[in-house]
Amino acid sequence: MTKAHRGARAHRAGATPYLYLFPAVVLFTLFIAAPIGYTAYLSLRQVKFSGLGLGRKSRTEIFVGLDNYRTAVADGEFWAGWLRVLGYATLVLVLMLGLALVFALLLDSARVRLARFSRIAIFLPYAVPGVVATLLWGFLYLPSLSPIHATLRALGIEGVDLLSPSTVMFSMVNVAIWGGTGFNMLVLYTQLRAIPRDYYEAARIDGAGELAIALRVKVPILAPALVLTTVFSIIATIQVFTEPMTLRPISNAVSSTWSPLMKVYRDAFVTGDLYSAAATSLVIAAISVVPSLLFMRLVRRQAFGEER
Repeated sequence: MTKAHRGARAHRAGATPYLYLFPAVVLFTLFIAAPIGYTAYLSLRQVKFSGLGLGRKSRTEIFVGLDNYRTAVADGEFWAGWLRVLGYATLVLVLMLGLALVFALLLDSARVRLARFSRIAIFLPYAVPGVVATLLWGFLYLPSLSPIHATLRALGIEGVDLLSPSTVMFSMVNVAIWGGTGFNMLVLYTQLRAIPRDYYEAARIDGAGELAIALRVKVPILAPALVLTTVFSIIATIQVFTEPMTLRPISNAVSSTWSPLMKVYRDAFVTGDLYSAAATSLVIAAISVVPSLLFMRLVRRQAFGEER
């Protein structure tokens, strides 16, 4: 084989990995990078009306710089929505991940029974689409249809409105926990099953009981998986949209701007202001990244053994 042939063959071999990446790059560009770029473009523009706004040339798209971002940041409804989402996310994260950890530890216990049935039963709600799950619980919250209210009345508890302004957030939290606990449990349980059984046997020889093994052996080893599920859950909860949007038709307590994403939906598809909606959506994306990065920075040394 000549030197030229060897060079051409080496060149083709070096280019092969990039050919494998090409479909992923195309999909990323078409469905992620391009939409984000177009959203950024819209966020810097606005429509200017002239005359009565009825002619063909009465609507002109102009460049306004950061004006849409200033308007979004100065909007009181936007920050009021963030306060509601912060309370919602705190409850969901603590309860959902706490239950997922408890269920995973119980299913991995040496004394557990009906483990396969329990795993399916806990995971099954995650397979239900979010809109369907919220509609299901929404009807269960209605006094005229719900066995929940019938049970409360049988216990002598009257006048509980699960869709009132003071309780609707907890009703949404219940839907999120019901639907998300199973997925996080499965992630943690899979990590537990990968731990060598020798660790547990050594701990039992040293006199540790099941509770001590769970707290001192299993939980520390689960730290990376806990970080993963927490980061994903933070991103999902602070971008809540399905639950309040689905419950809004049956509850007056849910406004059109209950969450920041609902405000984006209203601006874009109700009032028709795509430019302000684009700016607000990018502000939401930027804010969503911050808590995840802060959490990763705080725990990566303990979870992954990395320096800050």
